[in-house]
Amino acid sequence: MRQFFGTSRSGNLAEAVRGLNNPGFLMLLCNDDRFEAHVKSLEKLYPKVPSIGCVGMSYDAAMVERGVSVIAFCDGVVAAANALEQVSSMPIKYIRRLEEDLHKVQASSKDTVCIDFCTGNDACVLTTIYTALRRNGIQLVGGTGDAGKVSVNGKIYEDAVAYALVRNLNGRVKTYKENIYRPMSRYRFIASKTDKANYILGALNGKPAKQVYQDILHVTDKEILTQTFRNPFGKINGEDICIISIKDVSGNALACFRQVNDSDVLTLLELADYRAVTQQTIAQICQDFPRRSAVFSVNCLFRYKLFTETNYMQTYLQEMAKLGGHAGLVGYGEHYNNRFVNQSMTCAVFE
Repeated sequence: MRQFFGTSRSGNLAEAVRGLNNPGFLMLLCNDDRFEAHVKSLEKLYPKVPSIGCVGMSYDAAMVERGVSVIAFCDGVVAAANALEQVSSMPIKYIRRLEEDLHKVQASSKDTVCIDFCTGNDACVLTTIYTALRRNGIQLVGGTGDAGKVSVNGKIYEDAVAYALVRNLNGRVKTYKENIYRPMSRYRFIASKTDKANYILGALNGKPAKQVYQDILHVTDKEILTQTFRNPFGKINGEDICIISIKDVSGNALACFRQVNDSDVLTLLELADYRAVTQQTIAQICQDFPRRSAVFSVNCLFRYKLFTETNYMQTYLQEMAKLGGHAGLVGYGEHYNNRFVNQSMTCAVFE
């Protein structure tokens, strides 16, 4: 298997795909203003090649903040792409499509991964998708794009999740999740006065959530929205911690990027040594895969903002590039198997 990354910062799709021949699977990433045109053009250039796309920034060894990028898998790959529609209300209605595609690519837990781009309602979407994937032990990596639209095989969808099943004919595939935060052990909260539909966290240990956050970190209302880059909340899930980013201030409550329920046990997180965490991730991948043909990742927008603010983003991409072919998407929420996570990096590594 071989990974191709092509880009044009001026938005010229022909320039981005220059040198790309006989791809087995395509991912399109670009700005909103030319998304629909690029989707149609890519389908004309590579008819019948499975493809998914979304609006968002991309990267390989450097960031592509504007323009268009194409990530392609070539040589020794089988793929199928499709969409589950009505994700805000009834994604299970379309699950048969995924079940048929699993059979089509002869998916197995050893060599197949699901990559998805979603328009929203991520937790429900992942629960739905995983009803089919778990029966075959298939792992998943993906994320939420911008502008509320995705593409599949040359067609634009709203209120949908675009997915691709990618099978590596030449080796294994495995997914990873990277967390650059650690719990602040002296803080443990019980959530209450939550609004699940609007992702509102009203109170922590009976006190207004905004007040608790400000009293601990000594920040103003305005500073809360950037302080979450360094101090998000975490929901304890067994030995794992699901990161919960703060989206906005809502009166005395906090609006989050993922759902919080009454009686959830939360902790406050602090930024760890993210440079060291990156090296640990790279070392683990190299140990598991001495030979790598491709690494596709999704990095959270908040990680991108944090790394840019601390002048680490370019260094981070250069470090990840040492793995070989590394490329990916800056997402608005990350998917890891059946979990919707925030402020994380998830990736699929192909042998």
